Amino acid sequence: MSRIGKLPVPVPAGVRVTAEGNTIEVTGPRGTLRRTLPSCLSIDVRDTEVILQRASDSKTDRTLHGTMRALVHNMVEGVSKGFEKVLEIEGVGYRVRAEKFGVLFELGHSHPILLFSPEGISISVTTPTELRVNGNDKELVGLTAAKIRSFRPPEVYTGKGIRYRGEHIRRKAGKGGART
Repeated sequence: MSRIGKLPVPVPAGVRVTAEGNTIEVTGPRGTLRRTLPSCLSIDVRDTEVILQRASDSKTDRTLHGTMRALVHNMVEGVSKGFEKVLEIEGVGYRVRAEKFGVLFELGHSHPILLFSPEGISISVTTPTELRVNGNDKELVGLTAAKIRSFRPPEVYTGKGIRYRGEHIRRKAGKGGART
């Protein structure tokens, strides 16, 4: 049995979980999330927990068991607490600012980059060199933060670029200088 898959997903107070067939819907103070699970898994919703059970011990079913349990856990946590990623911008002249229509990045390109936040995601600019990506869907928060980071990934020689808070960038030594 999967060590992750066999664990029940605790449901906190204020969160409602409903299952209809293979579709699970989680509703809480931060919104509603819905996901369709593979047919090899069955969902058992109880008062304070959700249990996923698999039909067989095939390799595919075993791998999906733990993965889907983790996704359901993230759904429950997302509608109750939410998820956040903090990004830091480092570099001379690099900055971000919130506009009424989106977020504008100035990252040393020939043009500023305008980003509209996806539905269910809020992007807040705390300082010109720091922004926060918030939402109830962990997958969408991570994808949005990765897209922002891809505008100017951290550079290994100078350290300039967009990085996650707490991310360590392994620095490389530059040229030692040509000596004759």
